[in-house]
Order: sequence, then structure tokens, then C-alpha cells
Amino acid sequence: MALSFVTFASAQTSDSASGKKTYLKANALFLPIGMLNLGLEHQLSKKWTLQGEVFVSPWKSFMGKYAQIYMGGVEGRYYFNEAFKHWYVGGNLHFSAFNMQKWSYWSDRLAQYDPNSPFYRLSDLYQRGFSIMLGATIGYQWQINDQWNLDLFVGGGHSEGFYHGYVKGLDIRYDDAERPWNRSGEFIPYKGGLMISYRLK
Repeated sequence: MALSFVTFASAQTSDSASGKKTYLKANALFLPIGMLNLGLEHQLSKKWTLQGEVFVSPWKSFMGKYAQIYMGGVEGRYYFNEAFKHWYVGGNLHFSAFNMQKWSYWSDRLAQYDPNSPFYRLSDLYQRGFSIMLGATIGYQWQINDQWNLDLFVGGGHSEGFYHGYVKGLDIRYDDAERPWNRSGEFIPYKGGLMISYRLK
């Protein structure tokens, strides 16, 4: 993903001569809580763009929950008017590595992995692994002036997660330690916010 950012940036000078634009973006909703979501959106044609993006949540604990997430992805966008203006739809592919507690484990009720496992409070359990996400985005961009845009968007799709389960404070597996991976497939929202976009020159 870092390589694609460098490639886009190095190509920007020659593209500016042909009228194609490139915007560097930061998500204003996540910055105040210490999470970083950056994007680089490059114009391919009058209505098509390609965006590379990264999301980093470094929190070992956020409001008492494990919340470390490192995600990168690429998205193709189609604008109904013209690139970087008004409504658009996109298709994306993302990869992530995580050390987090799934939302379904926020309860304090007791549960066990199988009939031979100890009972644990769900809120004492967390997951560590990786996921692959394929989905779609819908959004709207406002052009403030020649240099600045605002990009409001939401996206989601199907996520395939592969993880091991651990007990907080003990770092022992609550699941079957001999099982290579637990697998979880679900439809979820996994991106959204308000990007402040600056046109590179």
C-alpha cells in the first residue's frame, strides 16, 4: 500500500499536465480519537478515480476494549457528474490485521467455547488475526475551492476473518489451541467518515 502511495505521488507531476488530479486526504472523524485514516485519490478519466487508503487504530485499550487495527485497501470510484464532484459509488478490496474485541463480546455474560472448556465472561475475551474484506462505498464530495474538497462516505461488505481467541490478562487461548484458525464470515460496515482532501501540485 505504501508503494502505491509513492507511485501515485511520483506520477502526479506528469498527470497535472493532462488535467488529471490527485488528492491527499485525512479522515476528520478519527483524528480526534487518535486513529489515522489517510487516502490518496487519483483521477483516471473524466468520471473514474482510484483511491489507496490506510487505517490505523493503535489502541491496546480503547474504552476498556482491545482496539488495535491495521488496514489497507484500494477502491475504484465512479462519479456520476465528474471526478471529485458530487455523488459517487465505489468498489473496494481491503486487508487488515487486528488485535481487538469483537462487538459481540462486549457482554458480561458467561460462556464457554465447547462443553469441555472453562466458563469465561465474554468481556474478558478478545481476538487476534487478520481479515479480507470486499465491498462497496457510496459518497458525496463538495468542492470548497481549487485546492480543497470534503468527502463524506460510508462503505461495507463481506468480511472473512481468521483469528485466535485469547483471555485478557492471561494471553492463553480460550478456543481450541490445536485448531489453526477460527473463521468468521459476515456482512459489516468497515469504513466511513468525512475526509478533508487537499489537491497535490
